[in-house]
Amino acid sequence: MSALHEQALIPVADRQRFQAVRSASETAFSANKVRELLRKLERSGLRIRDFEIVLAKGALGSNAAGEYHQLEPSDQGQIRELYLAILEKVAPELRAEFFKLYSYY
Repeated sequence: MSALHEQALIPVADRQRFQAVRSASETAFSANKVRELLRKLERSGLRIRDFEIVLAKGALGSNAAGEYHQLEPSDQGQIRELYLAILEKVAPELRAEFFKLYSYY
């Protein structure tokens, strides 16, 4: 793997809170819940890539925002990157159905 494709490993400062937010994100995007999440975001007029807003609106669970805001900035950055990676793994047919959520306008 070339140096351009390797991601630096930054140690997580607060593993418990980090894992709580990570788990909330993964659960929200799980196969049996992702359609519900996408509908909720669509009804709210939110764009899926606006992580901080999605989080603040409680779309990832009621405790996720509080846990996230207690993380160190480096942990927050890793969570944002993780969230963006997770949302890109949504099934293509769902991404097509909820195209506006994914669009950059």
